[in-house]
Amino acid sequence: MEKPSGSVNFVKSGIRVSFPPFNFLQLVLIFTLSITKSTSIPYSKYCNGVVEEYQSTETRFPVENFLRLDKAVYSLGFENPQFNFNPVSSQIASFSTLKAYETKSKVIVKVNAVLNLVGPDIIDYFSGDVHRRGLRLVKVRPPRFEPRRNVGAEFRLSGFWNSNSGNICMVGSGSVSSLHSVNVVFKFNYPNSSVLDTSLINGTLESITPEGTATYFKPISILGVSRMEYNFTYISKEIENGGFSVYDGMESVSLTLNGRGICSIITWGLRFELDYDNYDCKDVSCSFGAVGNEILPRFMSIKVVDCLEDGKVRYILQFSNSTYGKGLSFYPLTALVAEGEWDEKKKRVALVACQLFDKKGLRGCSIRLAFCFPSTLSLKHRSSIVGKMWSTETKSLGNVSFYSPANVNSRIKGTSYEYSEYEKVQDLCRENLDSKGRKGTYPDEKSPNLRFDMMVRNKKGQMAYGYASPLYIRDTFYSPFENQWNHSSTSGYINVSYVISFTTRGEFDFGGKIPRSKMVEISAEGVYNTKNGVICMIGCKHMPYEKFQKKRSLDCELAININFSPLNSKDEGMIRGNIKSTREKPDPLYFEPIDFGSSSITKIQARELIWRMDVEITMVLISNTLACIFIGLQLFHVKKNPDMLPFISVVMLVVLTLAHMIPLLLNFEAIFMVNRKQNVFLGTDQWLEVNEVLVRVITMIAFLLQFRLLQLTWSSRKGHESQKTLWVSDKKVLYMSSPLYIAVGLIAWFAHSLKNTHTKTRFQLASENVTFWGALKSYTGLVLDTFLIPQIMFNILCDSHWTVLAPSFYIGSTMVRLLPHVYDLYRTHSSTWFYDKIFANPGMDYYSTMWDVVICCVGMLCVLMIYVQQRFSGRSVLPKRFRDEILYQKVPVVIQEQQIF
Repeated sequence: MEKPSGSVNFVKSGIRVSFPPFNFLQLVLIFTLSITKSTSIPYSKYCNGVVEEYQSTETRFPVENFLRLDKAVYSLGFENPQFNFNPVSSQIASFSTLKAYETKSKVIVKVNAVLNLVGPDIIDYFSGDVHRRGLRLVKVRPPRFEPRRNVGAEFRLSGFWNSNSGNICMVGSGSVSSLHSVNVVFKFNYPNSSVLDTSLINGTLESITPEGTATYFKPISILGVSRMEYNFTYISKEIENGGFSVYDGMESVSLTLNGRGICSIITWGLRFELDYDNYDCKDVSCSFGAVGNEILPRFMSIKVVDCLEDGKVRYILQFSNSTYGKGLSFYPLTALVAEGEWDEKKKRVALVACQLFDKKGLRGCSIRLAFCFPSTLSLKHRSSIVGKMWSTETKSLGNVSFYSPANVNSRIKGTSYEYSEYEKVQDLCRENLDSKGRKGTYPDEKSPNLRFDMMVRNKKGQMAYGYASPLYIRDTFYSPFENQWNHSSTSGYINVSYVISFTTRGEFDFGGKIPRSKMVEISAEGVYNTKNGVICMIGCKHMPYEKFQKKRSLDCELAININFSPLNSKDEGMIRGNIKSTREKPDPLYFEPIDFGSSSITKIQARELIWRMDVEITMVLISNTLACIFIGLQLFHVKKNPDMLPFISVVMLVVLTLAHMIPLLLNFEAIFMVNRKQNVFLGTDQWLEVNEVLVRVITMIAFLLQFRLLQLTWSSRKGHESQKTLWVSDKKVLYMSSPLYIAVGLIAWFAHSLKNTHTKTRFQLASENVTFWGALKSYTGLVLDTFLIPQIMFNILCDSHWTVLAPSFYIGSTMVRLLPHVYDLYRTHSSTWFYDKIFANPGMDYYSTMWDVVICCVGMLCVLMIYVQQRFSGRSVLPKRFRDEILYQKVPVVIQEQQIF
């Protein structure tokens, strides 16, 4: 066989392998790059002015924590890179020493290392697609798809470090993307030892290639914290000088911990909320300028640098008004570098903090922090870590309190709980606790059923999802995994404290409108009666922060009831409850009671749910098939009576055709993608995959039949003797019906838009989050429900009394449209479990108790009016005084036949 041209063959052991020329060239290129990328850059040309090059020996240094950066950030090359670190995205830099050798100079060390940069825009930056324009980043070529967020560049470097001056200079190259090598020089200062105010290390990564070439990039600034030979000097002096005496007296209420215990409690990303209740704006700057430009920042997060066995710690304290403080990097302009230690005698962590970067040139280590661990929690005080922050300079920073978020990180060993609202609970809950429940055994104090996921609904039908979990049972932490199969009932009342949290998917009225995608958190305590499964509690709702608000407030005027079902009953696991406000209605924090229930279902309910969904899918197929049959019967009717065709309203047929066509257009891909399955969402975050291709095909058949009926009617008008009169009547129908449909649509749309406000009207959609296209699809369903209205108007204008519509068509089609509303009424009042519908789908029509009743009544009225019109006359449905006189009557014509004799 002839060898293909352009291939390269390698023969080994009698085996012939053929490589395409392109792949062979790729291998050669990669091999060449791997050999030359670290040896082709002369060190002396770029670094001799920083650290002189010396010949290395074979003696190696241990590389653990040697010249290491792992809590570093980088800034892309701007004019003032130290002030352009991104406060939102995580731009992480890490530097690790691979090998370190002694040289012939006692102070010079040869270093081989790797530098990694991870974050957004890295690939674009090195490829030249990101340019600096003022203070904004502009992408020249935006990607067609969402780029990967965490991508990076890796550089292999080799150079020398001067242990006296701390200067280090390295050269090397890195791979940013496939077959894209970048030559760089890395310069920074890393002292042999450091203290708090010298622990911050900065350097730059620069391009070797000249500006204008493809691989050139502007310098990148890197900022990190030293890990070598750190000396805790500031904190020791401050404790000796009594610098934390303002926080004395807290040891009586604080837990006793060992030094190592701090490391397991205060971890990376731990957040604190700041309280400015005692913040004095007269003598200090209320802009909180000591930690950046934020005005009254709300949050402080911990970035752990070191946590040692003896209790000494190093932190980066990040301040923010948003959630970016939880990220992996820090923002230098709103961050402090702190050192501290656990004071065993005073039972507190004491910290000295320094501001190392400030645009105003203000730097110093005047900030002090101290926090402890309360030994007792209560309803209004659920934070497991509390503290204060102040400044030794009177005009720099006021006295600010901070505390960990309530109900978070509260599982500190040794903490107890104090039930402070016992008398109030007894007065409020006596009737509920003493009520008689159903016979049976209820969950005991160790049952995992006491914790449950829940679904919340307010009076306006707005939904939210969350959980409820005990915090303490009696005076013991609740652990649902201990003795979880022990369900023996304990007689009597049990003190309980709860955490209730839920997140809204849209705006939620709950004593003030809660923005979408926000979490509501409630602390509660009360009594559980194990004999009837009733928990009655007093609750405190944590109010969201307002701008410039100094202190976060609590609304503790909440009454919470939870009712458990007996174990081993048909509805085992079902939990119902409500949250009520004990305030008066004029109070702005008052809200209508909200109900909640467990979002899990029993086996019996699961079987019923599956059966009900199967029934609904079958009903969808049957109703669509019947719609096709009824349209077919109408076509058969007009075929037998072709004279009736011109008297069918074209407007009605256009409405029917469009109402069938719009859902098909909005789901066009479902018709042709046979393997496509639509996800039908259930209320418990479960998904049922339903293949709806068959439904769409039947809908397409109904559309084609309806279009055929429209075509026949349109054609029949051309040859009819009263063609002009009929078209004029249809135009009048269009002029009268269009404003009616538009007005109803606008009313429904605006009512849906305002349903979460106090001006909400009675009309609303059942669906929570409806887009414009979803609302359009729903509105077409409403138009289709009232499809007989144009025909009724047409019959009045023409005073028609012909049987133009077959009874099977107008009665059967109306029944098909009204059956989902009848079913929705039945299901709303019979079903104990909420889930999104399949047969009566809120996304396809207007469904609520009010809409169901109105649409059914209007539909039956239209059927009755069509029957009367076709039985008597078109104007017979009007009162006598509104009936017009008959302008045209059929006059019998007498034809005299001439007899021819």
